[in-house]
Amino acid sequence: MNTIKSQEMQKRAKQRIPGMTQLLSKRPDQFSLGVWPGYYSKAKGAEVWDLDGNRYIDMSIGGIGANVLGYADDDIDAAVCDAIKNGSSSSLNCAEEVELADLLCEIHPWADKVRYARTGGESMAVAVRIARAYTGKDKLAFCGYHGWHDWYLSANLGTENALGEHLLTGLDPQGVPKGLTGTALPFRYNHIEELKGIIANNKDELAAIVMEPVRDDEPDQGFFDEVRTLADETRAVFIIDEISAGFRLNSGGSHLVYGIKPDIAVFSKALGNGYPIAAIIGKGRFMDAAQKTFISSTMWTERVGPTAALATIKKHRLMDAGKKLVSIGRQVQEGWKRLAAKNGLKIHAGGIPPLSHFSFEYDNGMALKAFFVQLMLEKGFLASTSFYSMYAHEPWHVESYLNATDEAFATIAEAHDRGDVEQRLKGKPATAGFKRIT
Repeated sequence: MNTIKSQEMQKRAKQRIPGMTQLLSKRPDQFSLGVWPGYYSKAKGAEVWDLDGNRYIDMSIGGIGANVLGYADDDIDAAVCDAIKNGSSSSLNCAEEVELADLLCEIHPWADKVRYARTGGESMAVAVRIARAYTGKDKLAFCGYHGWHDWYLSANLGTENALGEHLLTGLDPQGVPKGLTGTALPFRYNHIEELKGIIANNKDELAAIVMEPVRDDEPDQGFFDEVRTLADETRAVFIIDEISAGFRLNSGGSHLVYGIKPDIAVFSKALGNGYPIAAIIGKGRFMDAAQKTFISSTMWTERVGPTAALATIKKHRLMDAGKKLVSIGRQVQEGWKRLAAKNGLKIHAGGIPPLSHFSFEYDNGMALKAFFVQLMLEKGFLASTSFYSMYAHEPWHVESYLNATDEAFATIAEAHDRGDVEQRLKGKPATAGFKRIT
C-alpha cells in the first residue's frame, strides 16, 4: 500500500504546525506514526480516501464523534449549501439560531434558554463561566473529560496527574495560571463519597458540579439522584457535558435516557454532523447569568453551524438514528470479545456501544495496537482500538470488518507468541495520552 503523499504531508506538518495536528486524537502517533495516513482527500458515507488515493472503510473514530450520520451526508450538506448561497453571515443575526434554540428546548423540556459556541472546549468554558457568574463562587467539582481550557487543566496544577483518571493522562498544565491551583477538584464516576469529600472541604465555595453522563461505565442506581441532591444542598450549578455522549443513544441528550436532571447541558461534536456548532442549554435563571458577564464572539453568529444542527437533529429524529448507532456499536463490541477469545488474545472491551473501545491486556499493548492498525489498513480499513458508530455504517461494513479483525487477531496472537511483534511493525508503536511530538 502506497502512502508516500500522506507521509510527506505529515513531514511538512511537523515543520509548520506545533504538535502536527489541531486535535490530539487525530495525531498519527496515536495510531502508528509512519503507517497511519493522517490526511484525507475525500470522505463520503463510511468511507475515506487518503492523499494517495487509497480507499478505506472507516471503522475507527468517525471524525472523533462529529460525523454521527456519516461523512458528507447529502441532506445536511444540501441545507448548508442553501444557507451559504444566501450568505453565511452578515451584519444581522441568522434566524436559524432561534429556530435551533426552540428545537433544543422542545427536545429537552427542562431547559428554557440557549447560547451557542462552535467547539466543545469553548462551550464548556462558557458553561463554567455562567455557573461562576450565577453563584459568585470559583471552585468546581468535576468528573470526566471536559476539554483543553484553563478551568479544566488547572486540576493538574501542583499534582502528579489528577486528570489521569479522566480519559487522558499526562496533560501538562504549562501556561495555565498558577492562581487557579485548587479551583478544579476531580472525583471519579460512581464514587459519590469522593464528591461528598470535596463538598465537605469546599461547601461554601463550589460554583458547579460538572459531569459527563456516561462514558465507560453505567451509572450506579441512585448515583445521579445523589449528585442532584448534593448540588441543591450546596447551591452549585449541575452541568452535564453531552459533547461525547449526546445524540448517540437517542435524538438528544443521553441524560434523558438515564433520568439525570441537570441545570445546564452542553452539546457539540454530533450536533452538526461535522460542521462547527456547540450549544449550551439550561434553565432560565442560570442561563440569564450570561448577561452578567461578557460572553461574545463574532463567529458564533454565522449561519452554517445552526443550519447544520437543525438539519442533523431533524434527520436524526426521523431515522431514529440512536437505535441504529447502539445496534452497530454493540455488534462491534461483542465481535471484539468473541474474536479475541477465539484467537486466545486478552483484551478489555467497554464503553457505551456507540463509543466502544478495547485495549490489549499486555505489557506491549501499544505495539499490539499499532500492529492491529497496520494489519487493518492493509485490509482496507481505518481501524484502531476505538470505534464510533455512524448512521452510515451498514451490516455489511460490520461483517467485513469483523472478518478482517478475526484475521488480524490471529496474526497478532501468532506474533505475540513468537515475541516478534515489534519486528513486524512498519511504523512506531502507538502512544498513550499527551506527549510532545518531534
